[in-house]
Amino acid sequence: MEQVIIDDAAINEAVTQLSTIGDMLRWGTSVFNASDLFYGHGNDNAWDEAVALVFHAIALPHDSKESVVFAKLLQSERLTVANLLARRVNERLPVAYLTNNAWFAGMQFFVDERVLVPRSPIAELIAENFEPFLANKPVLRALDLCTGSGCIAIAMAHQFVDAEIDAIDLSQDALDVASINIFSHGLEDRVIPLQSDLFNEVKFEKYDLIVSNPPYVDQEDMDSLPQEFIHEPQMALAAGFDGVDLVKRMLVDGAELLTDGGIMVVEVGNSQVHMQEQFPEVDFTWIEFAGGGHGVFVLSKEQLVAHSDIFNAALSAI
Repeated sequence: MEQVIIDDAAINEAVTQLSTIGDMLRWGTSVFNASDLFYGHGNDNAWDEAVALVFHAIALPHDSKESVVFAKLLQSERLTVANLLARRVNERLPVAYLTNNAWFAGMQFFVDERVLVPRSPIAELIAENFEPFLANKPVLRALDLCTGSGCIAIAMAHQFVDAEIDAIDLSQDALDVASINIFSHGLEDRVIPLQSDLFNEVKFEKYDLIVSNPPYVDQEDMDSLPQEFIHEPQMALAAGFDGVDLVKRMLVDGAELLTDGGIMVVEVGNSQVHMQEQFPEVDFTWIEFAGGGHGVFVLSKEQLVAHSDIFNAALSAI
């Protein structure tokens, strides 16, 4: 499908001919459906994307009464809305970057193009206290590796109210965004942002829980990403030919950082197939999510130790 562009003439026509919130929602949905957009950053359809942008543009809460769709807009408001909808189409920007707002685990987070848009199914595990995998083990220290916006670390801090969480990322830009979210959630005393290349800066720490949504996109998928993903930081997506280069390093070093009975939870998405092909002897627990999502495994400290020779051999072969 040829890419549709909303030009100035189309924007002016919308501003002139449309009058209500409902009109703008209908127009936005129509142009989105005609534009072959990709929905993978929080919404899965054109209507929800239009609602998010229109309501953001005129500063209305998303839980406004349905009757608000009949409210008339000022010409200046219509212009603001139309320009925002046009950016979604013309620039293929994810909604979260246009609004600087994303939801994860039922909470709001600031995001921009320095970090991935939160969308990990790990939120479901957090809500369940990572049970039954932790077997009721208390979580006093946890690590969110490759934290990005800090959403996983912050969600864990809300769930485990006695825990201190280290939020690690190699990117200082990402840590700057994470810090914004840490302070906005009032967790600066318990969620600590740290710059580190994986475990390098925390080699002598001990954690009850290590969670990571690292870069895991393989080269084939990187070469065919929809345009919306091109706006996300590539260092947070790409992870070598098979997408599991960083994960192999984590598997080698993780056991030393876990307390007895501790677990490591890692998302590898579509690269699950590479993990299963390369480690057929390893008894990964692959999570089935009620809310959708795939490619998340759990390993205990004891399993990491038991398979250490296999993991070391795989890392040496990179």
